[in-house]
Amino acid sequence: MRAVVVESFGGPEVLGVVEVPDPAPGQGQVLIEVEAAGVNRADVLTRAGEYHRAGRPPVVLGLEAAGTVTALGEGASGFRVGQKVVAMGAAGAPGFYAEQAAVSAERVVALPDGLDPAQAAALPVAWHSAWYCLHNLGRVQPGETVLIHAAASGVGSAAVQIAVAAGARVIAAAGTPVKTEWVAALGAHEVLDSRALTGDELLARVADLTDGRGAEVVLDTVGGDVFALSLKAAAHGGRVMALANVALAPSTIDTRDFYPKNVSIHGYQSTNLIEHGYDPRGDLGQLIAKVAHGELRVPVDSVFPLEDAAGAHRRLESRATRGKVVLTTGAPA
Repeated sequence: MRAVVVESFGGPEVLGVVEVPDPAPGQGQVLIEVEAAGVNRADVLTRAGEYHRAGRPPVVLGLEAAGTVTALGEGASGFRVGQKVVAMGAAGAPGFYAEQAAVSAERVVALPDGLDPAQAAALPVAWHSAWYCLHNLGRVQPGETVLIHAAASGVGSAAVQIAVAAGARVIAAAGTPVKTEWVAALGAHEVLDSRALTGDELLARVADLTDGRGAEVVLDTVGGDVFALSLKAAAHGGRVMALANVALAPSTIDTRDFYPKNVSIHGYQSTNLIEHGYDPRGDLGQLIAKVAHGELRVPVDSVFPLEDAAGAHRRLESRATRGKVVLTTGAPA
């Protein structure tokens, strides 16, 4: 089969399609013919050798995919050959930038008929992360204010819709006028151009929009200096979720920015969470149902063929994306 194999760490140019042996499902595994694979920031960091959970080359990237079940390993139950599914992988494991993948049945969820593979492939990582952080960690409630950084990203655009659907008021920060207009169309109640504002100006805007209270829930995928702003922007008893550090920089914080307000800080990393006993299928199933029923819309920024994985990575690294970047294999939908 064809797969994108990282033979050595580097820039997008190291991503090339090669022929590798077809996988076979092992004990408790499902073999999937991949139709579409989501492209995530963790893939970019793994390719560059900057992801803390990445394995050593050679490695096949890809943490999420949509496709069709083609075989079941011994002990795998709950699925049938020909069934449409989404699957979630693990960092450092053989991934989904390939025509086929064998994955534990515990990381596979059935899809309803008619869901577009490119949209479905965006759900297991970015969308599931936003769902888990807002509902399980942030415990978002109707009427609360949610501040979302990088709101035009895959996670951010998902979080905007999930928070609005939960009855929250959303303040979304995005990096360009084009992105802020787009995020507003997703339903954000207030949108801030984060590149046009200093950190202090952004905090002042959040304070003005909340009558000085701050945001009850803050979702931070940026890290670096932005995380210090997240803590300052949180309301009394607020919940701040840190689920990435795309800034690739240390976050220097002052404990006085959060402990007097009884703010709680939650870290989130999906692979680690699953390794410690969390079963993602329940939350992912709820999310899929809402997308299938039209309650949530999955925006896909761009779709690239498997052969142009390098182009997909360049698009994601351009920071110009609005929604998810997806690879397709050419398999029948």
